[in-house]
Amino acid sequence: MTVKTLPLGAFATNCYLVFMPETGELFIIDPAAEAGKIIAEAGNFSFKKARILLTHAHIDHISAAGEVARALNISKVELAPGDHSMYMSEANSIPPYFPPVKDLPPVSDFDQVTDCTIIALPGHTAGGSGFLFDDGKEKILISGDTLFCGSIGRTDLPGGDYATLMNSIAANLLSLPDDITVCPGHGGQTTIGFEKKHNPYLN
Repeated sequence: MTVKTLPLGAFATNCYLVFMPETGELFIIDPAAEAGKIIAEAGNFSFKKARILLTHAHIDHISAAGEVARALNISKVELAPGDHSMYMSEANSIPPYFPPVKDLPPVSDFDQVTDCTIIALPGHTAGGSGFLFDDGKEKILISGDTLFCGSIGRTDLPGGDYATLMNSIAANLLSLPDDITVCPGHGGQTTIGFEKKHNPYLN
């Protein structure tokens, strides 16, 4: 498993490229902005198939999805149903940084992902999700905007609910092994164990 992180756009949103050599699949997670950079990085992998997975549908995580999908022959994006309506809404924008996107590819629920567990993480949005990749050698969790190094996701944006977010973190993330690397939607990596001990929102 190879993981490449690209901080992109006005909010330095992390786009992750996860390449699984045994299956030849390249997962592009949260194509935030600057599609050319994502497409160029994808070209460094000898993949058989590329897929776009979304942790949630806020505009700063999806705005390059259309251009990336067309360039890499991806027919759809995969996203939890709770965020489908937000994904398709023209109101999903943060002007002037992220205007509405009119050329997004179709959206569907997640197909099966080999060597990956899709974790429901509602709270930051209704359809928030995490992706726990495990190739037998290492485990990484892509947490979207649910859990950050030393912080947690906002709940004052569309789809947010504080109690739901805290329950998702407690039940579905803090129950994971301490040594799992957490790759958040913004900022640097952390681990489950570090957040248990040092995250002020969780103590």
